[in-house]
Amino acid sequence: MSVVVALTDLEDALRERRTAAYVITTGAGARPHVVLAEVVRKGTSFVADVGPRTAANARRQPHASLLFPARDVSDYSLIVDATATVTPEEGRDCLLLVPTRAVLHRPVPASAPAISSCGSDCVPLCLEAEG
Repeated sequence: MSVVVALTDLEDALRERRTAAYVITTGAGARPHVVLAEVVRKGTSFVADVGPRTAANARRQPHASLLFPARDVSDYSLIVDATATVTPEEGRDCLLLVPTRAVLHRPVPASAPAISSCGSDCVPLCLEAEG
């Protein structure tokens, strides 16, 4: 079952998690590249301090994802898909990540019935303020 959640709930989900997230980009041949980075909120976007390979991947293919892992087995992971732009700051590469989709995700225990169409317990998050 999917439940749309207001932007304020995305903010709450972010406040409940650490500031570090896995930044996921794709390299040559569509190979995934995953790094743990410090991620900060900047308005409605995120900024992550990254290395040269992650920056090169984002220049080549701007679709990226952030994974804020679950804190324990009963918790949701926060997954944010985004469009990435490389922004040099003080001699290092940073990614400016503009969210395009966000979801809270956790697997359903094997003994429980699937909750959503993906077979897991997923809660899509609305990225736009309620109007």
